[in-house]
Amino acid sequence: MKLPSKVQRTLRIVVVNTASSDAADEATLAAQARRNTALRIGLLESGYDIVASLPADIFLPERIAQIQPDMIIIDSESDARDVLEHIVIATRDEPRPIVLFTDDQTSSSMDAAIEAGVTAYIVAGLQAERVKPVLDVAMKRFNREQKLLDELSDTRRQLADRKLIERAKGVLMARNRLTEEEAYQRLRSMAMNKKLKLAEVAQRILDVEDLLG
Repeated sequence: MKLPSKVQRTLRIVVVNTASSDAADEATLAAQARRNTALRIGLLESGYDIVASLPADIFLPERIAQIQPDMIIIDSESDARDVLEHIVIATRDEPRPIVLFTDDQTSSSMDAAIEAGVTAYIVAGLQAERVKPVLDVAMKRFNREQKLLDELSDTRRQLADRKLIERAKGVLMARNRLTEEEAYQRLRSMAMNKKLKLAEVAQRILDVEDLLG
């Protein structure tokens, strides 16, 4: 999923809350309420659009797929590994920047978060005034990483196409007693006539060669 290089004020955000009110004491509930308030104030004051606040349950991937947010924010006081499993599923095919606000400073939790695709892991930093700068950096980092991944994917595809073309040239040279340049020109001519890419024509030639043995 490609996002604008600059954070837009209409950025659509889903907030995932990992805390549960079950068996929680008053102090825990009060702390949770303060975190939620700080996060919402920071988002709203920065002009972001909070499209949903979702619980960290098994339905999370489906809900994210339906909502199609631009960014996911996870609010977790402690270990967020369970929700990260759901996030991995939800963003596997459509990557999104993920910001995790947490009080968990353990290295194992940080490693698990990075492995799950978290863009920014923010420890003890959930203050309203810090929200916008954190999201700005997270978005820029995500866009940069996606650009690098796209470039890597393009390079791999070009190498694969080149191998196909070389193999197809070899087939034409062997079957028609052509020079390498003549085989290449024949490939180009076939591609132009059929309005296909060189690699597509090369693949067709190789498919026919496999059938003919």
